[in-house]
Amino acid sequence: MTRRLQGKTALVTGSTSNIGRSVAVAYANEGAHVVVSGRDAARGESVVAGIRATGGSADFVRADLDGTPAASRALAAEALAVLGGRLDILVNNAGIFPPARTLTTDEATFDRVYGVNVKAPFFLTQAVAPAMSEGGGGVIINLGSWVARMGLPSGALYSSTKGALETLTRAWSAEFAKDGIRVNAISPGVIRTPELAPEVEAPGGALMAGSPAGEAGHPDAIASAAVYLASDEGAFVHGTTLDVDGGRTAVMFATSAS
Repeated sequence: MTRRLQGKTALVTGSTSNIGRSVAVAYANEGAHVVVSGRDAARGESVVAGIRATGGSADFVRADLDGTPAASRALAAEALAVLGGRLDILVNNAGIFPPARTLTTDEATFDRVYGVNVKAPFFLTQAVAPAMSEGGGGVIINLGSWVARMGLPSGALYSSTKGALETLTRAWSAEFAKDGIRVNAISPGVIRTPELAPEVEAPGGALMAGSPAGEAGHPDAIASAAVYLASDEGAFVHGTTLDVDGGRTAVMFATSAS
């Protein structure tokens, strides 16, 4: 084990399942003390128990990041208290995807999705950046999405929120560089739930047809990228969005050889 994050502290939002859980587990395996966060306390405590069972360090802090500054500030304060006042890594992973198209999206849905996907990480970053700066710097990683740069006939609202996060990644990289804070993003492709049997087609997996990978990815692939960006190995990476999407956005769609 490389222990690339030995002695570091981390907060991963939305880490009670799927990508967030994989990131939290990977960070703990690399030596970080991780705050697992989400709305479901039972699932959160299960993630923490799994980490501790393998010798890792983790605590659960429940949070319902609805986009209000108060919710983000409360999570920041509790996480910092659990971590002894120092936060080295923040992963803005929590997000929601509504089953609605433009013509069926009402104002309440619009506000909720932007609240969770954009306002919550904005105000959480605002709340933790001073502590990172006082501690000598840190790393912020935002979760974007391949659909932010590849138009699909559905999911316009969700896509726009991920585009906003990728824009914030570049802006924050410029804004917080003087404070020793590196900011980057990861843009996942279609990701399967880890509980799904390998031989079962992942929901949305057909969207990967014609890509170099040819199938949906595992959450651990995103976690590996998150470890790299948070570690010293990624020290020269600033303001970038790292595509971890099986080549979906980089390679032309093709169903057969020409």
